[in-house]
Amino acid sequence: MLERIWIPATCPGLPVIVMLHEGLGSVSHWKDFPHRLAAATGAAVFVYSRSGHGNSPRLDQPRTVGYMHHEAEAELPALLREEGIERPVLFGHSDGASIALIHAARFPTAALILEAPHVFVEDLTIASIAKVKTTYQTTDLPQRLGRHHAHADTMFWGWNDIWLHPDFRTWNIEACLGRITCPVLVIQGEDDEFGTLAQIEAIRAKIPSAQTLILPDCGHAPHRAHPESTLTTAVEFITRLTGQGTHHGVPRF
Repeated sequence: MLERIWIPATCPGLPVIVMLHEGLGSVSHWKDFPHRLAAATGAAVFVYSRSGHGNSPRLDQPRTVGYMHHEAEAELPALLREEGIERPVLFGHSDGASIALIHAARFPTAALILEAPHVFVEDLTIASIAKVKTTYQTTDLPQRLGRHHAHADTMFWGWNDIWLHPDFRTWNIEACLGRITCPVLVIQGEDDEFGTLAQIEAIRAKIPSAQTLILPDCGHAPHRAHPESTLTTAVEFITRLTGQGTHHGVPRF
């Protein structure tokens, strides 16, 4: 069974916010951000660790190039049905943001909040992931990841191996972006070591209504580097969607 937690709503009627973690993330990797988001919006927040991550079951097979499509189109819909969640707000970071985009192109979704999404593979991304491989082999990174993952080694190599596989260079989800009709907020750091602003430009080319926040002095994780700006922008986005204050009224999605 996948690791998961619910943070109850204090404002009934708001859509559930579902948190989709990064490629090396998990429930605990978010730290207190989901609780702060729930408190600020009044919405219920659902957080889970994908297979192989956190305290979820170990990965039993190597990842394929289509692993994010499988998560978005099979695993996430099944989990949402199991939990009784309909039309969620998906809050995704990195891999989680890409999964959110793929999901929203096919399934009813109230809104997307995306941190550092990938929609195609850049040279910068591959170079940075290759550096992470070296860091994993030469530093205490395995021990640090072990604080968040029951199967840290399997999790790391499952992620790292597929991103560095030559076949992964063709991975691209731009074609699905035009099918997304829900409101979209994209948050990106100017100094993101895993992706350039070309990712944002590609999203806005297919979703012109997408709102963006570009944060200076910020790398790949805005909610860690600039938690207040990220939280404030996310809360304002959700507030505008409801048409009223975040703690009052029923949303008009």
